[in-house]
Formats: sequence, structure tokens, C-alpha cells
Amino acid sequence: MNTKKVLENTIKRCRERHIILPTYKQMKNPDLIPGKIKDKLRNIGLWDLNSLNMFRITWKNEAVDFGGGFGNVNYLELPSSLTGTKARIIMLIGKYFPTGAHKVGATFGPLVEKLVTGRFDPTRQKALWPSTGNYCRGGAYDSYLLGCESIAVLPEGMSQERFDWLHKVGAEVIATPGTESNVKEIYDKVKELLAERGDEIVNLNQFEEIGNSLWHYAVTGSAMEEVFQQVKNDKDRLTGIFLTQGSAGTLGCTDYLRTLHPTTKVCAGEALQCPTLLLNGYGEHRIEGIGDKHVPWIHNIKNMDLVAGIDDNPNIRIMRLFNESEGVNYLKSELGLDAELVDKLKYLGISSIANLMGSIKLAKYYEATKNDVILTVATDSMDMYQSRLKEENEKHGEFNNMDAAVSFEADLMGLKTDHMIEMNYYDKKRMHNLKYFTWVEQQGKTVEELNAQWYDDTYWTSRYAQVDEWDEEIMEFNERTGVLKEYL
Repeated sequence: MNTKKVLENTIKRCRERHIILPTYKQMKNPDLIPGKIKDKLRNIGLWDLNSLNMFRITWKNEAVDFGGGFGNVNYLELPSSLTGTKARIIMLIGKYFPTGAHKVGATFGPLVEKLVTGRFDPTRQKALWPSTGNYCRGGAYDSYLLGCESIAVLPEGMSQERFDWLHKVGAEVIATPGTESNVKEIYDKVKELLAERGDEIVNLNQFEEIGNSLWHYAVTGSAMEEVFQQVKNDKDRLTGIFLTQGSAGTLGCTDYLRTLHPTTKVCAGEALQCPTLLLNGYGEHRIEGIGDKHVPWIHNIKNMDLVAGIDDNPNIRIMRLFNESEGVNYLKSELGLDAELVDKLKYLGISSIANLMGSIKLAKYYEATKNDVILTVATDSMDMYQSRLKEENEKHGEFNNMDAAVSFEADLMGLKTDHMIEMNYYDKKRMHNLKYFTWVEQQGKTVEELNAQWYDDTYWTSRYAQVDEWDEEIMEFNERTGVLKEYL
């Protein structure tokens, strides 16, 4: 591939379609976005297919659906009366990203890095997004904004809302066998597509693209630190961070936070029904958005301290507690929880509820006090799971007051520290070694790089340090398209 020619094609495409790329600095701090772009955004909806919405790939969007500006990081603090622990559990809210999930950031990194370096030609190639849900939605959205076509590959058992939205943005959609934990079937389809179509497509696999975790390192890590500094009291400490493993992209933020808070504990979660990290196990589960049956290439296992298994049955019941009318009434009327807070619990999608459950388990494991702060994220909201509520009603009947009381006591207050591992050196190495079977045997990675991830102390830091280089390339790219000048 002639990267110089490809880059010329890309610059021409972006000039013709009036496309400007935001920098990582602007995604961290929207104050740096030109005022004229902010003015334009006043007349653009959060989900609109408008290329200026790339400047809304930030945790700091105003919490409105149309025409919003920017402010502080969107977050919720969950009270002890809801979590059953004294710790301060704080969740960053992903609902107010375009597409309603932070995955537009995780997809921005891999795609833009290839665009500005001439390794992806939007005039003739399609972006291939293998995913279990939100990643391919974010990828299809970013692809559309950047003027290129996309292919979404995801399991057929994912929520109908995901498929409906992908068709809406014109993505080519391929459903693979299975559900959330059937990641290998996605890889097999990707391999088949690459063999069939060759240079026509570029594979942007979230589980191996460093741009995924680099975006979280730079943007989510910074947002978490900002929230912690905003809410902490004099005696508060950042005790822990809990995140489900998924693609391991969001866990990239912990590499950043560890540079500021070296003693912070990092806990990765997975579905108890598919205990890959815990037991080298397998299975199926219903916690959409967290993947399974392998360890992502971009997961820095050495930067972890614990693993926790999250049971998907309580997870689904909590989904009903937070969203069914009887559950909401129980939380407000019988428990006396703040009505405004309860109304915002719909900001937590299924994997977000898993992050809440894991944060509670982490707090209980360390017997956290009121001065212990635990951070996590609500990746997406219930907007993408209304069909799941309908299915649960059809399967189990209406959710009543007794169901709400039992779920609250058993599934939230009753969470325990079972199915957790506090990892020693060899626990971590065992989990790291699992990468061999997926990535070296199946996906063409080398043993040398696998060993470098474990033994070379500069492996991860050097990759995250690329963010400044990428910003320079983005600014140079914008300079060459000439579009940005109209907004200065």
C-alpha cells in the first residue's frame, strides 16, 4: 500500500466532506475546542450523524440530547443506602456520548490513527468492527462521520436495539452464532472475511488495537482523576477501580491512574458463568458488553490486583429493580432514596450494573470506610436494553413489590466477596499466559511480543506515550485539509 497516496486520498475526502478531527487534548478538555465549533454544536443533536459530533467524544458533554455545550465530567455517586457499603462508589456516566456509550472513543483511537498515517483509505476500504455490541456501534458511527463505510460483526444473540441502530447508519451487519461470550466465532468470521475480500477491508479489532486502551488511558483516566479531585475530602483516598474486562480497553485508564495513585487496587470483573480469568473456564452469560473466553491482547495483566466473578442472574434482576415501575417505586417510597438519583439509575445498562456489583464486592473485600473512594464507569444506559426488559416480563411475569424487596436485599445488600482472587505474581502470569492460545496460536501474534508484554517494563508505557505523537499527526492532518481554518 502506498501510504502517501492513501493519505492524499483521505485528506481530499475529509476536505470535501468538511471533516475536522479532534485531538486527545480537546477530548480531555473541551475548553480547547474552537468557539465557532461549539456554536455550531448548539444546533446539532447528540446522536446526529454530523461530523462535528466527533468533538463530543468526551466525558464532559452537557447532559442533554440536543444542542448541549460542555461542563464537568458526568458522574453519579451511589449512596451507602443503595450499595450496602460505607465506601464512596462513583460511576462515570457514558450515556451522554454520541450513540449513548463511551465506545465512540474506543473506536476513534484505532480508526483515526490509521487515517492520519495513511494506513486506511476511506475512498475504497471498509472499516471492519468485530464486537459484542457497543464497539461496533461506536465504530459504525465514527466511520460514518469520517466518510467511510463499515462492517459490523457481532453475535446474533445481542439485543435487538444494537442491530436496529447499525442498520440505521448503513453498516453492513453480520451476525455470528452465539451470544456475549462467543468471541471466537467473531474472530472466525473476521478471518473468513479477510480471506474473501483481502485489501477491501481493514480489521479494527478492539481486543488487540492499542488505540482502544490508549484512548481510555488518555481521556477516561484523566476524567476519573478530575472527578476524584472534585469529590474527595481531606482524608479520602482512591482505594480502588473496578471494571469488567471486556475488551480491556477501559482498563487502560488504570495504567494512567496508577502513575498518580500507586497504591490503588485494580479489580477486573467477568461473568461468573464464564470464568476465564478465575478458572480458565468457559460458558455463556447475559451480561452484554463484557466479552469472554479469552484474554485481550491489550490487557496489561501486570497492572491488576484482583479478579471478581459477577453472577448474571442477580445482574438481570437488578436491571429490573432499577427500571421496572414497581422497583423504582420501592426504591423511592419504601427505602426513601433520593428520587432524582433513582430516576438516574436508568443510566446504568447491563454491564454498568455489573460494574456497580463489582465495585460493591471490592469495597466489601477491603472493608472500606467512608474515606475510601472506588471508581467505575457506566458504559451505556438502558436505552439499548428495553427489549431485555420486555423479555424478562414475558418469561417471569410482571416485576412486583415483593420482587423489588427480594432483589434489593439479596442482589445488592447481599453481595459477598465470594468468587474473588487477590492475585499474586503467578496468578497474574497464569492469566497472561492464556493470551498465547488465542493470540499466538490463532491470531498470528509472536511469542516475542507476548514475552515483551510481561518482561519488558517499557512495553506498555511506550505505547501509551504515543498519544502526544498522535495529537501532532492529527493537527498536521487538519492543517493539510484546511477545514479547521474556517473555525479559527
